[in-house]
Amino acid sequence: MLAATLDKLATLSRLPLGKATAMPPQMYTCEEIAAHEQAHIFTRQWLCAGRSDDLPNAGDYLSYEIGSQPILLVRQVDDSIRAFANVCKHRMMQLLEGKGACPNQRIVCPYHAWTYDIQGQLVAAPHMQKREGFDASKIQLNTVRCEVWEGWLYVTLSDEVPPVNELLAELHDVVADYHMDNYITIVQQDHVWNTNWKMLTENFMEGYHLPVTHRATVGGHFPVEDTRFSSLPPNPAFTYQYFTKQDTAPLGTAHADNTVLQGEQRRTSVLPTVFPSHMYALAPDHLWYLSLQPLGTDQVKIRYGAALAPEVLAASEEPDFLISDVIEFLDKVNAEDRGVVEGIFKGAQAPLSEAGPLCWLEQENHEFTQYLARQLCK
Repeated sequence: MLAATLDKLATLSRLPLGKATAMPPQMYTCEEIAAHEQAHIFTRQWLCAGRSDDLPNAGDYLSYEIGSQPILLVRQVDDSIRAFANVCKHRMMQLLEGKGACPNQRIVCPYHAWTYDIQGQLVAAPHMQKREGFDASKIQLNTVRCEVWEGWLYVTLSDEVPPVNELLAELHDVVADYHMDNYITIVQQDHVWNTNWKMLTENFMEGYHLPVTHRATVGGHFPVEDTRFSSLPPNPAFTYQYFTKQDTAPLGTAHADNTVLQGEQRRTSVLPTVFPSHMYALAPDHLWYLSLQPLGTDQVKIRYGAALAPEVLAASEEPDFLISDVIEFLDKVNAEDRGVVEGIFKGAQAPLSEAGPLCWLEQENHEFTQYLARQLCK
């Protein structure tokens, strides 16, 4: 099934949008495709682990996973962020979970208390002094490539993929005016949904569903006919679109204290998708994001977060209430999306299901198909 499905994907990727369909159901349900994606995409690309302000102080850490490889990101004394394999060099115990602060800037294995400094160097190994030739100074956690771009944390297992700032140079020009690196994170959570990761990616990439799926929340504030796509040639590393919000929208327009964005920009949001699985909605007053990790064909692990522009928080007399209101609202939006993407996966498993023609609002979905073909059909 792998070869036949990839042949269909390659053929589909060569069609213009006006003749293209969605991807065949097997792209979402085939276990061989899922394994092929892990080998050819997720172990070779940059993946978003979160935002840099998740780690405000030296010794703060954030855990992440690339497939079966646990990762640990740690803020250093010089304010840089480094990433390591989150596995002890003794008996391969996972060192830390979730996020937090390393006590005394030390990483202590919960199994035998082997202890590392925040640079990954082993500094203590109880009862190992009787082992002939044991030298703690020669033991170091394996390092993982880590880069910070516009406030985002990216990690990769690949030594060959170009630097993030090189891959996303054109995207910098698109988002620069928003100064999103200054946005302040208000929530960061991990969830698991019962769907294929590509279905959630595609759902984010199109506004076609907004008036229907999100009619109780944001749908009525998006004039979808105003959606604009990039006028530049497609970029192999990312895609994006612009949409505007009406003044009635509860979120998404510039605060009065925002003196940078002008004119139509003050109600315009950018929705980038950094391939393969980092996507975010960048509005003048807030952003929210998803970073996806497939768990087989039928589940996806989601790192979800949201942040507010600094002037929004600074002007609020009750910032805690503001934050809780924003989180509650975005939780409702996510719940609406979860309902449809889990429903799509059920539909894709049905024997009579087949892919249908794409709408002009689904241009990025076809670009995603083309990205997948480039990575998988080699």
